[in-house]
Amino acid sequence: MTDHISTAPAEQNHKFGTFGGVFVPSLLTIFGLIMFMRTNYVIGRMGIAVTLIILGLAVSITLATGLSIAVISTNAPVKSGGAYYLISRTLGPAFGCSIGLAFYLAQTLSIPFYILGFAEAVATNFPLFQPWFLGLNLVPVILLFGLAWKGADWAIKTQYVILVILTLSIVVFLGGALATPFTMAGFHANWSPGLPVKSNFFYYFALFFPAVTGIMAGVNMSGDLRHPQIAIPRGTLWAIAVSTAVYALEIVLCGGAFQREDMVAHPYETLVQHALFGGGFMVFAGVIAATLSSALGSLLGAPRILQALAGDQIIRPLNWLAAGAGRANEPRRALLLTFLVAAAVLFWGGRTGMPGDTGGSALNMVAEVVTMFFLYTYAMVNLAAFVESFGANPSFRPRFRFFHWSASLYGAVACVAASLMINAAVSLAALLLMVILFLAVRRENMAMTFGDARRGFVYAQLRDNLLRLVQLPIHAKNWRPTIVVLSGAPQRQPDLVEYAGLFGDRRGILSLFQIVEYQGSDFRNAREKAARELREIVTRQNWKLFAEAVVAEDFDPALRVALQAHALGPLKPNIAMLGWPHHPERIAPFFSHLRTLSDLKMSCLLLVNPRHRLFEHRHTGTIDIWWRGQTNGSLMLILAYLLSLNSHWTRTRIRLLRYAAAGQPEQKQTEMIRMLDAARIDAEVKIIADAPDFETAFRLHSMTAALIFIGFRLPDRNGELPFYEEITRRLDGLPPTFLVLSSGDADLLA
Repeated sequence: MTDHISTAPAEQNHKFGTFGGVFVPSLLTIFGLIMFMRTNYVIGRMGIAVTLIILGLAVSITLATGLSIAVISTNAPVKSGGAYYLISRTLGPAFGCSIGLAFYLAQTLSIPFYILGFAEAVATNFPLFQPWFLGLNLVPVILLFGLAWKGADWAIKTQYVILVILTLSIVVFLGGALATPFTMAGFHANWSPGLPVKSNFFYYFALFFPAVTGIMAGVNMSGDLRHPQIAIPRGTLWAIAVSTAVYALEIVLCGGAFQREDMVAHPYETLVQHALFGGGFMVFAGVIAATLSSALGSLLGAPRILQALAGDQIIRPLNWLAAGAGRANEPRRALLLTFLVAAAVLFWGGRTGMPGDTGGSALNMVAEVVTMFFLYTYAMVNLAAFVESFGANPSFRPRFRFFHWSASLYGAVACVAASLMINAAVSLAALLLMVILFLAVRRENMAMTFGDARRGFVYAQLRDNLLRLVQLPIHAKNWRPTIVVLSGAPQRQPDLVEYAGLFGDRRGILSLFQIVEYQGSDFRNAREKAARELREIVTRQNWKLFAEAVVAEDFDPALRVALQAHALGPLKPNIAMLGWPHHPERIAPFFSHLRTLSDLKMSCLLLVNPRHRLFEHRHTGTIDIWWRGQTNGSLMLILAYLLSLNSHWTRTRIRLLRYAAAGQPEQKQTEMIRMLDAARIDAEVKIIADAPDFETAFRLHSMTAALIFIGFRLPDRNGELPFYEEITRRLDGLPPTFLVLSSGDADLLA
C-alpha cells in the first residue's frame, strides 16, 4: 500500500481497550529481559534488602510518572504520540520536541537491548548457535519488523499469546524457587551484600531500572485506543501494581532459594535448572516471549512517537515521516527508519559475539544508555504534570483525582538525580543534547539582564515575560480570570472583593479600583491620602490584589477613562465586578458603565443581596446556575467551579438548572450531561418542567441556595428602569446572586 498523509478520521484507527491496548503491552514490556537475565545477578551482588530498595526506588519513579501520565491524559483529549503528545501539549513544542526525540531514541535503543537478550538466551541454551550470534540478533528484528509493518492489529493479537506463555513461565520459575526449597537460612545469608561489589549502588540500579520502563508501551498507543482518557491511567497504574508485586516476589523467593555464587555467575541458568517439574524449557520460552514482546512493543511505539512529532512540523527535515499508510494511519516510514537504527546497533552488538562477563557485556552498555533516556523522558512527563497542577489553570480539571503536584515534583527531581548518579558524563551529555534541541526549536534570545538586587531580577523577569506574553496567541484553554472590582468604598462592600478573591485565588489577577470625588486644589495630597487609606484596608483584610485609587472631580467620566487605561501590557481585565445600585439617581450612570464595559469586551458580574459573611463558616447547600445558553453559561459554570475549590465551599454542590415549560426535558438533560462530561466538571443537572413560569421555578428551587448565578442581557436604553425594577423585585429575599453578562471569551469546553 502506498504511503500517504492520512486524513482518516479518528474512528477509523485501531480502537483498543484498556486491557489489550495499555495493560498487556505495558506488562509485557515490564516483564522483559531483566526479569530472567539480570534480576538474579543484582540479588547476588547486592543482596535481597538492597535489591528491594532498588526496586522500591525504581517503582517510586515510575509510580510518580504513572500518576503524572494519568492526570495529564484525563485533562484533555489525547491523540497519537504518547508521551511526546502529552509533554508538547503541556510544556510547548520546544520541550516536546527535545524530549520527544530523546524518548524516540530510548524506545529505538530498547529494541536491540531486548533482542541482544534474546540472542544471549538462545546461545546460552544452545551453544551450537554461538558462532552465529550475529544472525541470532538480525533475524528476529527482521521478523518483528515484518509483523509491525503488517499493522498494530496483528501485533496486539500476537501479544495475547505471548502473555499466556510468559505467565506460565513466571509460575514455573517462581514455583521452582519456592520448591528448591526456599529456606530462611538461605534468605538470611543473601539478605545483605556478601560478595565484593564491582561498582556502586547506582550501577546496579542502572542495570535493573529498564525492568520498570515498560509503562510507556501503552501510552505510546494513545492514538489507537478507544477511550485513551480511561485506558491510559487505568492500564498504566494496574501494570505498575501487578509488575511490582511479581518482581518483589521474585526477589524474595529467589534470594531465599538460590546460592549467591550461582546467581552471580549464572543468573539465567539458575532459573532454568530449578524450574518447577523440570520445566526449564518454559523458562526459556518465557525469555523468548518476554524479550521479543518487549522489542515488538518498542517497535510499535517508537515510530508512532516519531510520526506524531513529524506531524507537528517542528523540525522540517523530519516532516516526511508524518506520512501514514492505510485507514489506520500506520507509521511505515518512521517504522522503516526505526528498523534501520535498531539493526545497525544489533550489527555492532552482534559482531562482539557472546558476552564473556555478565556484568560487562554490550547488553549492559545499551541498558545504561536506555536508562538515561528513559529517566529524562520520565522527568519531563512529571515536569509537565507539575506545571499543569501548580500553575492552576482553570482549564486544569483532570478526571483523575488521586494526585498532588508534589508527586510529580518528586518524580522529576528523582529522575534527574538518579541519572547523574548512574553516569554523570552520559547524563550531562544527554541533557546538553536536549538543551540544544530545545534552543534550536524555540529560536529565541534567552539573554537576561540582572540588577543589583532581588527586585531588579524580578523586574527584569517580569518585563521579559510580559513582552513574551504579548506575542503568544490567545487561546481559550489559557483563559484566566483577570478581575477589576469597582466597589466604591471597599469597606462597605467587602463581600464583592472577597468573592473576587475566591474566583481568582492562585488562578488570576485581581485589582481593586476606587474613584474618589474631590473638588479642591490640593490634588496630589488628596490622591496620596486616598491611596494610603486603600492600602491600609487591603493590608488589614489580607486581600491578595492590586489596589488603585483615582481622584477626580466627576465620578462617571473618570470611571469610563480609567477602565480603558487600566492595564499593564497584555494583562487587561476581562471581568468587572460591581454591586447592584440602591439609589434611583445611580440607575442611569450604572447602565452607562455596563455599556462601556461591554464595548471594552469585558464580562460583568453584578452582585445582588450580599451577605457580608463569606468566611465565617463553611458553606453547605448548592451553587445554583440557571442555564439559558452557553454564552453566559460557560463563564457562570467556570466561576462556580473555581468557587467550589475554596476550602470554605468544598461542601457545596454545583447545580445546573434549566426551565423548560414545554419540549423534551429528557433530551435537554442528556445534552447538558454530555456538556458537563466534556467540560470535566461534576455538577447536578435538573430540568424543571412542572412550574407554571420561570419566576416560580426560580424562587422554588433556589430559595435555600448558597449562591445563585443567572445570566442577563443589557436592556435597551428605554428599558433600563423597568429592567432594574424587575430584577430588584425578582431577587428580593433570595440568597446572594450574581447577574452575569459574558463577553464570550471563557470557553467551558477548552
